[in-house]
Amino acid sequence: MNFYIENIVLGVFLFFIIGIFHPIVIKAEYYFGKKIWPVFFAAGLAALIASLLIQGNAGRMFAVLSCTLFWCIKELYEQEERVKKGWFPAGRHHKKDNGSDR
Repeated sequence: MNFYIENIVLGVFLFFIIGIFHPIVIKAEYYFGKKIWPVFFAAGLAALIASLLIQGNAGRMFAVLSCTLFWCIKELYEQEERVKKGWFPAGRHHKKDNGSDR
């Protein structure tokens, strides 16, 4: 029976990447709003290109990173909606409803 430890390593990497980018998206939306999405896109594109050029597990890890970065763009827009619902605090870029600048 063969054990493929690299599969477990890839799974742990995926879990780690998702866990890291969840708070990054929240903070990015808080400080910059959804206008920061091109940064996530450029990083995702770079990771995608790297995944096409690198063989083995490192290439697979770049593919996971790429998909996560592209998913972050969607999450930025959803995070904005969560802020509007009051589930998260609004950053300075959010317009105040009552016109005050508290």
